[in-house]
Amino acid sequence: MTSRWWFYPALVVLVLPLLPILLLVFAAIVTYPTLPSLETLTDYRPKMPLRVFSAEGTLIGEFGEERRELVKIDDVPVLMKKAILAAEDDRFYEHGGVDYIGVLRAAYSNFTSGGVKQGASTITMQVARNFFLSKEKTLSRKFNEMLLSFKIEHNLTKDEILQLYINHIYLGQRSYGFASAAQVYFAKSLNQLSPAEMAMLAGLPKAPATFNPVVNPERAKLRQMYILRRMHDLGYITKEQFEQAQSEPIVTRQANRHQEYPVNASYVAEMVRQEMYDRFQDDAYTQGYSVYTTIRAQDQAAAYASVRKGVMEYDHRHGYRGPEGYVDLKKNNTDELLDEALEDVPDSDDLIPAIVLSINPKGIRVHCKGGQIVEVRGEGLRFAQQTLGNKLALNHRIRNGSLIRVYKNDKDFWEITQLPQIESAFVSANPRDGAIYALVGGFDFYRNQFNHVTQAWRQPGSSFKPFIYSAALEKGFTPASIINDAPLVIDLSQTGEELWQPKNFEGGFDGPMRMRQGLVRSKNLVSIRILQAIGLEYAQDYVTKFGFDKDKIKPFLTMALGAGSVTPMQLMGGYSVFANGGYRIMPYFIQRIEDGQGKVISQAAPVVAGQGAEQVIDVRNAFTMVNMMQDVVKHGTAIRAMELGRQDLAGKTGTTSDSMDAWFAGFHPTLVAVTWIGYDNPQSLGEKETGGGAALPIWMGYMEKMLKGVPEIEYSIPDHIVTARINDNGLRDPNGTHTEYFYEENLPPEQGESVPDSSKPAEAGGQLF
Repeated sequence: MTSRWWFYPALVVLVLPLLPILLLVFAAIVTYPTLPSLETLTDYRPKMPLRVFSAEGTLIGEFGEERRELVKIDDVPVLMKKAILAAEDDRFYEHGGVDYIGVLRAAYSNFTSGGVKQGASTITMQVARNFFLSKEKTLSRKFNEMLLSFKIEHNLTKDEILQLYINHIYLGQRSYGFASAAQVYFAKSLNQLSPAEMAMLAGLPKAPATFNPVVNPERAKLRQMYILRRMHDLGYITKEQFEQAQSEPIVTRQANRHQEYPVNASYVAEMVRQEMYDRFQDDAYTQGYSVYTTIRAQDQAAAYASVRKGVMEYDHRHGYRGPEGYVDLKKNNTDELLDEALEDVPDSDDLIPAIVLSINPKGIRVHCKGGQIVEVRGEGLRFAQQTLGNKLALNHRIRNGSLIRVYKNDKDFWEITQLPQIESAFVSANPRDGAIYALVGGFDFYRNQFNHVTQAWRQPGSSFKPFIYSAALEKGFTPASIINDAPLVIDLSQTGEELWQPKNFEGGFDGPMRMRQGLVRSKNLVSIRILQAIGLEYAQDYVTKFGFDKDKIKPFLTMALGAGSVTPMQLMGGYSVFANGGYRIMPYFIQRIEDGQGKVISQAAPVVAGQGAEQVIDVRNAFTMVNMMQDVVKHGTAIRAMELGRQDLAGKTGTTSDSMDAWFAGFHPTLVAVTWIGYDNPQSLGEKETGGGAALPIWMGYMEKMLKGVPEIEYSIPDHIVTARINDNGLRDPNGTHTEYFYEENLPPEQGESVPDSSKPAEAGGQLF
């Protein structure tokens, strides 16, 4: 026994060093069965946002807590993968989940540097942590992380693990995954990135907020340089690639909400969001639905630009209102403090907030939001010239510290501008099936989310007259019917009002004229007499055929002047009936909906003019109205549209009482569009502002771009329509100076024949005086 006294101490000496390892093994054996299932990884279904696309597939909106775009590992560029490995785990394809060499290397680096400079987490360990564990820095969490890494490596291939990492990691700006980050930071797909941009993105996982190239470009650049050096040292890029990437300037998509998507279609995206929430509730934001709209990117871009231009032109016609505010330059005397002062000032696309730094005889120097310093000189000062002196009160004149707006014009120089107070709306569509091609619900969605296309009930003014004229055609009127443009006094005592004496917009009266002239010249007294003749209730019922709400169009004589209420969307639908030959179509904006797996779960099935759509007016009526509205463009209140150099446009201007609203509704055979401009709280636009001056230019700006290169189309004459020469009295006359279209059963009398009772317009185009 005594000879073995040394055995037990020796056993203790031998076992003691192994005890931690044995305990770790024991802990691993006990813990491993309790580790979470890997179903989350093997059946990866992250929260995917609702994504809204144009008809061509251009992203125009995204809704959800997380921005994410899934990508297969085979679709990730090789150099992007290498940039990630260089930044996070260059031995990823060599270790089994825990990189022991990397641990020793990090420990040595941290020891020699006197602090924690390097970590040793592998990509697999990061996947384990991001999917299953918290970020607390404890030994137990690290132990579980390592065990999970082994389990993940045992059950998934290296490419599957890397694919999970590439798609799931948070990279700042609400973006998850590298495909999403490429769009958020650079507005590019992964295969469009340069090596420098790949290195920039690869540097984000370490600290997305710290190395965000938008917020912290200097620190992001340092991180990028480190990764580029690693890529070069590891042989992933050549010396030439390394040097080129080092010198390449990084141009990020700025943190400007208006630049989030290639095309500004915020109102459309919001319409889709509302529709999807109504259908799917909260699941709409997490299940990866993709909604493809009818919006055409080129149309939307043209409409948005034209609305902005038209509103700004109106605003500039009415003068500069002065600075938006004042910033004390004594307290805000550094670029950083000036940036902070501008931080909460809302953007509005190219109307940039700026603080005046100095004023001299040649111009002003301003600090723009975003840090740029610019000079405004010469013509750029003209709009606000009157506020640059010392005569006005301090809050109305531009001085050092004034908060103003500037923008860079088409000639590439800076001008003073201002945020407009007025609003506008624009919508265009295919008149045959109602597919909406462009929709702009207001000047700036982020300033005012009220959608004026669908929600604004406004008086349409004279743009409503074609519907009254169409009703008159059904009652026996013809374009040659003579109506008296003369003063009229109407007793409104039954409605509680006094006598009403309607006037023409331009004043004065021109006596008897053909109905065509009445529409071309937008004569109010002509429209009122037509309505008197056909009857209020009849007209009220008739206009509902075009999609107008009966309760919004009251049976009063003011109906003839557009005193009811319509939305721009309704008016567009109404004009589509004329453009498509008499068929009622239903405007729509969602083409199809796909679920998270790309399966189509909803597909639009619109009714089409001539193919299932209800015919609500005679094709002859539609043709006659189109022909008269062509004359409105060629000779009437919309003659400005002839600048487009086309003969196949038709439409009608609209200006309400006291110029509260300005409209233009018009069309080409393949495209119908309506524009409106006015104040949210109705007030006069100005006595000289009309539909032809304020609204029509917006319509023209859009049509000019969309019809460029499109051949002119001649409207075909329907059956049972005949032409005849007429004189100024509306009678058939071989020597007449006018050629007119008539229903074959409704020809007017010939010159010298007896004329029917002039007080009744019903028989054979009889005359109304």
